[in-house]
Amino acid sequence: MDQQPPPFFKRGPAPVALLSFYVLLSMALLVVDARLQTLEIVRQALSMFTHPVQNLAHLPAQFLDNASSYFAGAASLQSEGAQLQRARLEQAATLQRSLHVEAENERLRKLLGVKERQQVSGQVAQILYSARDPYARRVIVDKGQQDRVIAGQPVIDDIGIVGQVTRVFPFVAEVTLITDKEQAVPVQVVRTGMRSVAFGLGNGELEMRFMPLNADIQNGDLLVTSGLDGIFPPGFPVAKVVHIESDTTYTFAQIRCAPVAAVEHFSEVIVLDPRPPVALPAELAEEVASKDVKASTRSARAKKKRPTKD
Repeated sequence: MDQQPPPFFKRGPAPVALLSFYVLLSMALLVVDARLQTLEIVRQALSMFTHPVQNLAHLPAQFLDNASSYFAGAASLQSEGAQLQRARLEQAATLQRSLHVEAENERLRKLLGVKERQQVSGQVAQILYSARDPYARRVIVDKGQQDRVIAGQPVIDDIGIVGQVTRVFPFVAEVTLITDKEQAVPVQVVRTGMRSVAFGLGNGELEMRFMPLNADIQNGDLLVTSGLDGIFPPGFPVAKVVHIESDTTYTFAQIRCAPVAAVEHFSEVIVLDPRPPVALPAELAEEVASKDVKASTRSARAKKKRPTKD
């Protein structure tokens, strides 16, 4: 009677024998491949199958490298764009006055001793958000008392006048746009030199009020700051005339203007330094000082002459 175990329980070669066989086979293949290059074809055939697997394994690393290079490039481009925008804004104070200077040269080129215009300077500020009041045209910038911003400083962009600083906080400041109902800017028509005042309407437009019906104003006329208020430097573009209504039933003409600057959609502005007070001539300053002294003396004498109540 056969007592052999079933095939399932039959044991093959010993593990040590199998290990020795595969080690010898590997060494033989290495020697043959190094000497005769016989396995090059096999290696190339295997690489056709392993290459997609390698690419798939390298995808996470490639993705991280591409992502880092993408963000680095994007940050570099944003930095370069911000620098270019900042440079353009810093030069806006000079570029915006070209039209006004050209028109003024026609009238002043024959005059001598004309005082040179004062150079303006300022600092770039970022628009953070709009004011919460829906009926006001005001924005908040990221410059405040720590940046030596004071109320009254004019604000421009790379095109024209934007508004004026009205409230200052430690780290931010409130800018009232020229389209606000409470804002008024003394202006001058570049074509004719006529002076007036542009008032904000609160709806994104401005209006020239109290202008006679026969005023020499046309659609498309450019309005620049006249500088008569002592706040806005002269020659900065403010608005363009877009609608004129000369109805004889009214005393004055109705003149609507559109702001030149991107008042309602901008991100960076320049807060100009405040204009220094005008220095009076020596003779006029002495006359004003003497008048002030005389006025104070008269007021002191009047106080002494007043009867005292018992």
